Amino acid sequence: MIRIGANPICWTNDDRQDIGGHISLEQCLSEASSIGIQGMELGHKFPREPDALRAKLAEYGMGFVGGWYSTFLLERDAEAEFEAAREHIALVKGAGTDIFIVCECTGTVHPDEAVPLGERPVLTDEEWETFLPRLTRFAELLRAEGLRIAYHHHMGTVVQTGEEIDRMMAGTGEAFTLLLDTGHATWAGADPADLARRYRDRIVHFHAKDVRPDIARRATAENWSFLTSVLAGVYTVPGDGSVDYVRVLRELPDYSGWIVIEAEQDPDKAHPATYVKLGHENLVRFVADAGLNR
Repeated sequence: MIRIGANPICWTNDDRQDIGGHISLEQCLSEASSIGIQGMELGHKFPREPDALRAKLAEYGMGFVGGWYSTFLLERDAEAEFEAAREHIALVKGAGTDIFIVCECTGTVHPDEAVPLGERPVLTDEEWETFLPRLTRFAELLRAEGLRIAYHHHMGTVVQTGEEIDRMMAGTGEAFTLLLDTGHATWAGADPADLARRYRDRIVHFHAKDVRPDIARRATAENWSFLTSVLAGVYTVPGDGSVDYVRVLRELPDYSGWIVIEAEQDPDKAHPATYVKLGHENLVRFVADAGLNR
């Protein structure tokens, strides 16, 4: 069964918290609930105690979807990472989901508005040989806790391009599973429908953000930073950009889980409730047109 969720980054940015900083958590949740959003991912304004988080979302008739965790597996082994993640593991499990979203953030440039994406870290063969077994082991440790890893490929990080996603998937074991993000894949030059087709059995989570291709091309040509690109409007909600969502979703005929609207924009330029409503309406139609069940 498909459920449509949202990320509070549609209202308030986590990397630069002054973007949408004036928008309260209550406004975010109230607007999301009125649109028909069924669950929310974690944001910096949310409670960090499991019962309080679950209760806050329940006030608005929503469940907990999951929340980002930054790994540093290029710097420490899987067992050390697992120990560092214990508080987040407890939060995720206690708040009611088995999805554990991770992104390798060693050397990442995406939160730094002053650093262009062209300066992101690119792994050497030796670094890949260290990284991939640690990813697999970390996924196995999470699985033992009843959690499914959902690796978030992301602009500005060590897993950005389609080739890097392929290398990661080829070099990890069966416990390792993927978060497919249509916006990050498209901007990085990959085809999200192709990724969906090839990795459908290992995709456990789905971020639905769309891309404005003219801005993406300019951001790449002029080597903008990630946050500069976001503020310029590189991302938008599904159906408002270049991603063919029906084509992507048809490659996931057996997908069951969350599809999360995660369109980070400047709320002063893109009114959050208006855009999330548009994205929700579009996703409902796209899911139906793709023949998936809600």
